[in-house]
Amino acid sequence: MSRSKTSNEAGKAGLLFVVAAPSGAGKTSLCKALMERLQKSGEAGLRWSCSYTTRKPREAELPGRDYFFVDDPTFDAMIAAGDFIEWAHIHGRRYGTSRSYLEDARRQGVDLLLEIDIQGARALREKNLGANFIFILPPSWRALTERLRGRGTEAEDEVRRRLETAKTEMLEWTWFEYIIINDDFDRAVDRLRAVVLARRSRAEAMAPEVERIVAELG
Repeated sequence: MSRSKTSNEAGKAGLLFVVAAPSGAGKTSLCKALMERLQKSGEAGLRWSCSYTTRKPREAELPGRDYFFVDDPTFDAMIAAGDFIEWAHIHGRRYGTSRSYLEDARRQGVDLLLEIDIQGARALREKNLGANFIFILPPSWRALTERLRGRGTEAEDEVRRRLETAKTEMLEWTWFEYIIINDDFDRAVDRLRAVVLARRSRAEAMAPEVERIVAELG
């Protein structure tokens, strides 16, 4: 029996972990490493909340694993149908989070990991979903600049545009519940894992299992 089924049978609602960061801070790599580390340590895993986007896949990205890649007419139709709980224009492309995907996971007791831009995180915060918001920061502005230019996935004018956006985004750290500075990758993954485990151990999250144990007291 899988961990997610066990949680559902215990009556626990799934948790939502929202990870946001300025472009180039390393949130995608950290999120993927977190999922691997949870699995290797024997902890209940996280399901990747796959967003929709109108941009083209980058090298090594796969549809349905990294994003659902759709064209503009499809995205327009999904907006009209109310399929997105939030969507936004980011760097000339559109990104959206599936409403039904989040609702189904919560009902089934599945913990989700949603990697998202800061604009999208802000929109989700206004929905009062009880999500856990985690902000990733680079160790310095210079490090962020070097990472963006070093990955070689955007032209220089696009890099400059992302850096200008990052200046504004980094100032939004104040409303996030957890802050992780990606100065050392392994340490940052450990901190992400610690956030997940601590949140899962809060009294309200553990209540269904505790009540089951207490019921055996007779």
